[in-house]
Amino acid sequence: MKITVDEEKCCGAGQCILIAPEVFDQRDEDGIVVVLEPEPPHDQHALTREAAAVCPASAIQVHDTP
Repeated sequence: MKITVDEEKCCGAGQCILIAPEVFDQRDEDGIVVVLEPEPPHDQHALTREAAAVCPASAIQVHDTP
C-alpha cells in the first residue's frame, strides 16, 4: 500500500489523524495533512483505508502495491 495526498484538496478537518495517527498528522500552521508513513505497515492498512474513506475532501488516495 502506498498513500498520496492532494494538499490542494485538504480542508484540514483532521478526521484522518483521529482514525490513523500513526500514518497521518497535520501541519501546525494551516492544518493541512502530512503523511507520516507513505507506505504504512500491514497492521495500519485497515485504518488507513478508513481514514481515506472518511476524508470530507477526498484528499487521500490509497494505492495498492504488489
